[in-house]
Order: sequence, then structure tokens, then C-alpha cells
Amino acid sequence: MRIDIVTIFPEMCAGPLGLSMMGRAREKGLLDLRVHDLREWATDRHRRVDDEPYGGGQGMVMKCEPWFAAVEGLRGEGTRTVLMTPQGRQFCQAEAKAFAQCGHLLVLCGHYEGIDHRVVEALVDDEISIGDYVLTNGAIAANVFADAVVRLIPGVLGDERSAVEESFSDGLLEAPCYTRPP
Repeated sequence: MRIDIVTIFPEMCAGPLGLSMMGRAREKGLLDLRVHDLREWATDRHRRVDDEPYGGGQGMVMKCEPWFAAVEGLRGEGTRTVLMTPQGRQFCQAEAKAFAQCGHLLVLCGHYEGIDHRVVEALVDDEISIGDYVLTNGAIAANVFADAVVRLIPGVLGDERSAVEESFSDGLLEAPCYTRPP
């Protein structure tokens, strides 16, 4: 599986997504994970990716031009483009299983007041939320999303039964667990 994450904070993904199961999946060749700085596609000399909202309002909005260039440069045949947003569909284990079947995920991470809606209308296949709260930026949500999806790719976990017999696999929570007594 290939996952491309586009954010203005690539450092927020590089650490967590290089450790534990994610790191092992990459070492085994099961995961090709690439984190991109949206500013790579900015065209002005200051590499700005935000602007004031049209019509006024608070905060800044992420400009559509860098997003269009990034998606055009990264999306291939069969790519599923996912926007991490608090307005999206609630992410759950069933969603993670479905996304784990995709060959290529392109994950867009918003910031500020959000992304110019033209990007959503023209480029996004799925709007996903990891909960009913607002985070500093979408990179944090992308880490959660990627971790939940990647662990379901066959061969990533040491014991494949772990993905089948764990919490939420059948809609129920697991019972408490303990280590052996001394």
C-alpha cells in the first residue's frame, strides 16, 4: 500500500509514522509512506498556502491552488483522496478495514479555518473525522487514520488474529486483560 500525506507540518507525521508497526510495515515493503509539505506546490516566493477568507470572517483559509497542484502531482490511477476534517464522516474500524483494501491513499491535512471548498468539491473522495472535536491541524488526525488503516494490511501485525480478535472487530469491546501473576 502507498500512503501520501500532504500537510504544512510534515514533521508531525515523520516521527510517529516511522515507529512501531508503521516502521516495520515500511521495512517489510508492505507500506510506502510519503509525507509532503504542501508548500512544495506554492508558487509565490514566500511559499504561502493561506489567504484571507473571501467575504471576510475570522482566521485564514488554505488556498486551493497549492492543493490542486499537489493532488495532480501525487494522484494516480485508483488513488483514493481523503480529507481529514471535523466536518467529515466519523472514522471507525469498519472504515479502517475498507481503506486498508485501497492500493493508494492520498491524505490531505487542513489547517487554519480549513481548505478552500473548491478543493473538496473537485478532488476529495472521502471527508473523514476522527471525532467530534477540533485539533490544531489535520496532521494529527492523519497519524491516527494511517495507524488504524496500516495495521489491518495483511502481514503488518505479528499475528494476523490480532486484527480479527481485537476490540471493535465485531463491534464489541474486549474484556480487561492482565499479565501473569508473579
